[in-house]
Amino acid sequence: MLTAITHNFIWVLDQDEALDFYVGKLGFEVNTDVQMEVMRWLTVNVPGDPDRQLSLLAVQPPAVDADSVDDVRDFVARGLSPSFILRTDDCRGEYERLVAQGVEFTEEPTERFYGIDCGLRDPFGNHIRMTEPAPEPIVPPSTSSAANAGT
Repeated sequence: MLTAITHNFIWVLDQDEALDFYVGKLGFEVNTDVQMEVMRWLTVNVPGDPDRQLSLLAVQPPAVDADSVDDVRDFVARGLSPSFILRTDDCRGEYERLVAQGVEFTEEPTERFYGIDCGLRDPFGNHIRMTEPAPEPIVPPSTSSAANAGT
């Protein structure tokens, strides 16, 4: 039986710059930073949650074949790689803290049915969402009202 997802991967163009952003600005903790035979294994996690790690994966062999490095770097820089959502207890407060540190936001905190949500980017172009969940129970809008909102 499968019991957990332990690692998610995000492409970064410079692992030291990624550490500065994810640890220095977002407040993550370094979980593992080891130079292996063929690559640097670098993972971070939100404070107090070491069982869920984000691997800051450099766009280089062996993670990517040598002929694809430039294509993947372009893919990342254009913001096309998969992203993730961070949970916070205070979306507006975190937004203000991170803006003051120079973090680039793509969307200001916005009230939604599921909570307060905003968008930001890391220095490489990866999109990240940050959400303050709404109190339970979360009630999504009905399909008909959502469809009518666009007309």
